[in-house]
Amino acid sequence: MSRKKLLLKIVAGIAGFAGVMILTIVIAPIIEYQGSVSPKYSKLLSPVIESTENAISESNPQDFTKVSNWFEGETPGSFQNSNVTFYSLSIPKLKIENATVAIGGDDLSKHLIQYPGTALPGKRGNAVVFGHSILPIFYNPKDYISIFSTVPSLKKGDEIFVSYDGVEFIYEVDSFIEVFPTDIQILEQDSSDSFLSLVTCVPPGDPRRPKRLIVKARIVPPGI
Repeated sequence: MSRKKLLLKIVAGIAGFAGVMILTIVIAPIIEYQGSVSPKYSKLLSPVIESTENAISESNPQDFTKVSNWFEGETPGSFQNSNVTFYSLSIPKLKIENATVAIGGDDLSKHLIQYPGTALPGKRGNAVVFGHSILPIFYNPKDYISIFSTVPSLKKGDEIFVSYDGVEFIYEVDSFIEVFPTDIQILEQDSSDSFLSLVTCVPPGDPRRPKRLIVKARIVPPGI
């Protein structure tokens, strides 16, 4: 075998190996989520799964850095960016420290976003906070494009700290729910206590963004 042919064979082998590794990095987290993580969560899934998955496809791409694309149908509030106020959110388990949450707005590449019309932190009701996610291997708690990539690793009892208007509130993770984009009832308010819901697309890294994971936390009363 000539040196040139041997070199070409080596290059082809390296390229093939690199291709397999890239596919593994991209596909493995999705398979792991579907196989071992997703089954642990409660499901609140509408019966229109097929039409929902078809609507979000490569032929009909969505920009998921915009909150307005995350759910389908009538949703509360406005996506205007004027007069937006901010507070901070920390999740020690995920190494998220003082992440900025905008009350309203639409651009998840700049900060987390609290959905318009949901309760303010510390008040009775449900503060619903959206965060973007990508492949967990690229997770960076300081980058808002990847900030919620490891939210599925949270467990019941994990703490979330919110600093709002000079007051710090502590929430504890209580439950997990998976929904489709048509299941907008997760945005409804529950006035029995003060809740905080984290919302991100799952499986992390799946370009179709077929489902939404809601991590619901309950406020810890002062002094406990």
